[in-house]
Amino acid sequence: MTKKTFVKGAVILGAAGVVVKMLGAMFRIPLGNIIGDTGMGYYQTAYPIYVLLLSLTNGGLPTAVSRLVSERTAEGNHREAYRVFKISFGLMAGIGVLSSLFLLVGAPYIASFSSMKAVPAIRAIAPALIIVPLMSAFRGYFQGQQDMMPTAVSRIFEQLFRVALGLTLAVLLVSRGLEFAAAGASFGATAGGLFGLSSILIIFMLRRKGIHGDCAATPEDMPSESWKTVMKKLVVIAVPITIGAAIMPVMSNIDLLLVNSRLTSAGFTPEEANSLYGQLSGFAASFVNFPQELTQGIALSIVPAIAAAYQVKDTAFLQKNIKLGLRMAMLIGMPCAAGLFVLAKPIMMMLYPLQQESAVSAAGCLAVLALGVVFLSAVQALTGMLQGIGRQMVPVANLAVGAVFKVIITFVLTAVPFINVRGAAAGTVCAYIVATVLNYRAIRRYADVTFDLSLTFVRPALSAGVMGLAVFAAYRLLGGLCGNVLATLISVGIGVCVYAFLLFALKAITMDELREVPKAGKLVRLLEKIPGIGKKL
Repeated sequence: MTKKTFVKGAVILGAAGVVVKMLGAMFRIPLGNIIGDTGMGYYQTAYPIYVLLLSLTNGGLPTAVSRLVSERTAEGNHREAYRVFKISFGLMAGIGVLSSLFLLVGAPYIASFSSMKAVPAIRAIAPALIIVPLMSAFRGYFQGQQDMMPTAVSRIFEQLFRVALGLTLAVLLVSRGLEFAAAGASFGATAGGLFGLSSILIIFMLRRKGIHGDCAATPEDMPSESWKTVMKKLVVIAVPITIGAAIMPVMSNIDLLLVNSRLTSAGFTPEEANSLYGQLSGFAASFVNFPQELTQGIALSIVPAIAAAYQVKDTAFLQKNIKLGLRMAMLIGMPCAAGLFVLAKPIMMMLYPLQQESAVSAAGCLAVLALGVVFLSAVQALTGMLQGIGRQMVPVANLAVGAVFKVIITFVLTAVPFINVRGAAAGTVCAYIVATVLNYRAIRRYADVTFDLSLTFVRPALSAGVMGLAVFAAYRLLGGLCGNVLATLISVGIGVCVYAFLLFALKAITMDELREVPKAGKLVRLLEKIPGIGKKL
């Protein structure tokens, strides 16, 4: 079997993730204009419960499938790898049917907590709970073979049709009532899932001949496990990952439970407290999602690469992927953190021109959260590594410890008047720092790996720091000349160029690593011609 690092897959998934996030933003803003706050109330009754059920029933299974398929593929047992996929497909179909029925039948009860007019929206989104898990089974199978393109394609198709059909149905149905318009928007998730499933099914059918050929070529003496054993392994791997995935929403709910009450304790009125909480959760926190999508690509693609090396006891290749994984997380997380920190206020003012006072106030929260981007990036990458070597409970426990620190710091600092809601942001950052340190120690222990501190941390940090200074200087110079929006965009462009140059000048990335990035051949040939860079690398 040809050994492949995770880099290509991480780039593909990261790019797809950014596209998906941008499409999501294009959905929410027009939808709010179409159905207003009342209609959004109906929609928001349905969508969060759908996401929660999907996380609980489907959160860890794709990763579990990916790991088991990767282990068997590494051994050359393609027949058993395909069998894992078939068993997981049946398992996910059963779970999907049960969760969908729960939502269909329980819609009136769920809606009773908000408005009974939300029932159509809840029922419209219920079929997606059958479709999306089936799509996840295909994704897990392809990811296990370190082929991330089917996952990326299906994610984009899913989101594209969710946005297009959801908005179209909302427009067409708004004349019948806001509850039906909200149901149309909710049905977008079902329609998007159907198109996403169709796209990955087409890819599977096109490759079916090769898949069956690999299965037929598998030696007869290769081991085979009973379906009960495979099912048990899937559950054992998936449950801790699902619990870990649920901790992130739990941390968000910690803010929901604590922030307003602690702010009122600090002397703010309930209205002021609610506004400050909105600045944290609605304005600032969403910016962490974009760098998170890039590093999530690393986490997803690194699991099968590490699992394959771990299964065949290829220690050298295992450690290579681990070292490269953490470096990539730092190479992405550090410049994102520096850019968001330096441009926190200009970015807020650019994106919320009609809410300037709130945007300026929320900039403090964004600046604090920006520091956490580095550690969130590390947590995601290290979590994928630990999952790949079969230590999936370790990052769960470590993130839970971080959540405890989050509660304590949020409780104490948010009640300090001059810190106020920034205390909750600091609590979130602290949680990621604690989880990063514990995960870092764990991967060093269990994988017996030693990191080059200069290559992994110092050079990316130096590159990001100089980039941050360049961005700050550019904005200060341009802000008074061409206005906030143009100055911010130009400063970001300058930052990208400065950071890219420093990565090569400081040898934080090598040509061999760059060659693994899809479509990077022309860039490599260009860089090799630059005096002082090409020869060094």
